[in-house]
Parts: sequence; structure tokens; C-alpha cells
Amino acid sequence: MTTTFTSTTHRDHGTRHRRPPRGWVPFLAPLAIWAGAAGVLALWWSDTTSVVGPAGWLTGAGRITGLLAGYGCAVLLALMARMPLLDHTVGTDRLARWHALGGRCVISLALAHTLLIIWGYSLTSHTDVISQTSTLVLNYPDLLKGTIGFALFLATGILSARAARRRISYETWHYLHFATYLAVFLTFGHQLSNGADFVGHRPAQIAWYTLFLGVSALLAWYRFAVPLRRGLRHQMRVAAVYPEAPGVVSVHLTGTHLDELGGMPGQFLRWRFLTRGLWWTANPYSLSAPARPDRLRITVKTVGAHSAALAGLAPGTRVWAEGPYGGFTADRRTSHKVLLLAGGVGITPLRALFETLPGQVTLVYRAGRHVDLALRGEIDAIAAHRRAVVHYVVGEDARHSAPLTAPALNALVPDLAAHDVYLCGPPGMTLAAIESLREAGVPARRIHHESFTF
Repeated sequence: MTTTFTSTTHRDHGTRHRRPPRGWVPFLAPLAIWAGAAGVLALWWSDTTSVVGPAGWLTGAGRITGLLAGYGCAVLLALMARMPLLDHTVGTDRLARWHALGGRCVISLALAHTLLIIWGYSLTSHTDVISQTSTLVLNYPDLLKGTIGFALFLATGILSARAARRRISYETWHYLHFATYLAVFLTFGHQLSNGADFVGHRPAQIAWYTLFLGVSALLAWYRFAVPLRRGLRHQMRVAAVYPEAPGVVSVHLTGTHLDELGGMPGQFLRWRFLTRGLWWTANPYSLSAPARPDRLRITVKTVGAHSAALAGLAPGTRVWAEGPYGGFTADRRTSHKVLLLAGGVGITPLRALFETLPGQVTLVYRAGRHVDLALRGEIDAIAAHRRAVVHYVVGEDARHSAPLTAPALNALVPDLAAHDVYLCGPPGMTLAAIESLREAGVPARRIHHESFTF
């Protein structure tokens, strides 16, 4: 049985919101990627005078797929370099999806490159593919290293497949991806030593070095130098840990110059707690309250070993934080009216947005039981202060991520189609809620959600 009750019935009409500039980065980024791919094809075209016979066609196709696979490696690394310009505009979850799709494409291209080159060379030399494979791997410069790099890419791709991903922890999966750095290094040498488009072509070599050195600089700065500098600068420590609901705790953190982090409501950071069993991994958790110059807070539900260990953190534990990340912020809003739709611990980023978003804001919060309504006291206080509406939807269905239907949403939120909707909850609820919102007439461009499962 699902019950719905409302904490207050007042509304804050506020000042009419002017739509903020959205920027062109989410549109220009894919265009830049495709433009780079076109440049790679132009490199092959300019260096190819003619293609003759089956061997020529196979070898040409092998060169094209190899060039695109190499270029794709640089793109994959750039997407995960955690550049604020991309992360805050495109969104971390969308970048992760692009990265996953790009990874499958790169592995497919590398596999096609390997098979096509072996086949084409075997036709040219009139040998069988096994003998040709042995000749290439053992006699061509850097090709043995390239083969090892390809094997590492393939292994990472297999372990990232959905069936395998469910069987390993986030931490294990995350650190296995560091093997791709070694794979890129090994295959980079092979490309310059064996690639017909690079051997003896200084401009092409310079362009390739520039591409990969540029991406390496971005990775070194944003993935390593910036977190190190901020860890030393902000001197963050655990101030206290408080229970909020069964299996849910809030971790309060203190430090210096925390306002310089620039964390906006709705964003998350990757947190590294420098204590036994936790220091070696950085996990993503959202800010559950607006950042203050000397205080930050995250609210975490136990879903694994790392999140479970946070309940036992001792005050004074040193903390390093990477970020902030994500584009799930007020900048996405296009309307004066906003609905925040939370499920379970998905209330975490929405609670921060509920306090800070201007205009007419309604919060709908689903949970399986009344005791599962984390941060409810704060939510009620915010609602009373800003005279906003909160609907708590409690029932056994919510525990299984059953969605609110379109008629139910329309009943709870009058004029729903005119609202922007910020949505955060379990994956099943998120997908079902998007369907219900679309059925209720909310345009897709006004439904904002960001997956925090990587």
C-alpha cells in the first residue's frame, strides 16, 4: 500500500527566472570528435596513391581501422580526463556513456585492424595467416609490444561488459582500467614504428605526438596534480558521522578554503578517506547540503564495503576530495517551475538543490517506509522557510523502485508539463519515472537526471 502526504501547501513564486546561457560545449564536443576522425581519414587518403587488388583493399582497410583505433584511444582518455569544461557542461554520466561506447568501438576497430592487416599481408606474401601472424609479431619493430597492448585492451573490454561488471567491485573495476594507460603506451610505439602513414612522414608524426602528449598533459593535471594540490591546500578531515535512516549516514567534513572547490548543489566529488581499508580508492558521493567555506557534507547509503565503512569513520580522519563533478545543477533549469523527484538515497543531491533553487519548487520523495525518509527534518524546515510543497510517497512499492504513474504525478503537481524536472533515484525508478513524465507531457529537454552508477 502506497500513501502520499504533504508537509506544507504554500508556494514560493519568487522572481521569474531568466534562462541561463547553456553553452555550446555539449554540441561542439561530438563535432570536434568527428572532425578529428575525418582528419585521420584524410591522413590515410593523402598518403594512398592507389588501391589495387584484394590484398590492397584489405591492407588499406586495416590501415584505416588502425588509425581510427589509435585516434579513439586518445579520445577515450580525453573523455575521462575530468576536465571541468566538459564535466560541468556535458555531465559526468553522459561522458561515461560516451566513453563506454567509444571503448567498444576502439576494441572493435583494433580487432578489425589486426585481422585485416594479417589477411592482407598474407595475400601479398602468398603465405597462410598463421605464418604471417608469427612473422609480423616476431620480426616487425614494436609489434610484440603492440600485441600485448591489444591484449590488455581486450581484457579490459571483457571485464567491463555488463555481465562481468556485476561480479566485481567498483574499486577493482576502477583500478583495472589503469591497465589501459600501459596499453596505450605500448600501442603508440607500434603505430609510429609500423604505420605506413607515419614512417618517414614527419608532419604526421608531429601531429600524432601533439595529440597524445596533449591528452597526457590533461590526464596528469586533472587526474593527479589537481587532487594532490587540493588535498594539501584544503586539509579536509572528518568532523562527525551521524545516522540519518537505516543504513544511511551523513559524513560532516571540515577544512580550510573549501569555498575554492566551487562545489555547486547537485554536484558530487570523489572522496578518498585516508584510513585503513579506504585510502586506496576514491568513490563518488554527492553533496547533501550547500557547501560552506569551512564545511561540507555527504549523505551515503550502504550499498557496498566502501559505503558501509563510512559509518565507522573516526573524527579527525584525513580526507582528499577530487572534483566537483557533474552537470546536475541549477544551470540546467529552463523554467520558473521545478519538480524535484527523489527515490531513496537519491534525495542527497536534490536536498541541496531544494534549499538553493529559486522559483516555484516542488519536491516529491519516495521511500519504502517512513523511517527510510532520510533528512526529513531538514527538508520540512526548508519547505517551511521557502513556503514550498513537499510530497512524501511511502509504501512497499517504492522499495522496489515502482514508478509514480503519469496520472499520479499530474495529481501531485498541477501544470506538470510546464515544470523542469530534476530526477534522482535507483536506475529502475529513474527509467520508469522518465516514461511517466513523458506521458504526462513533460518535454525531454526539461527532464534532468544524472546517473551516479559508474
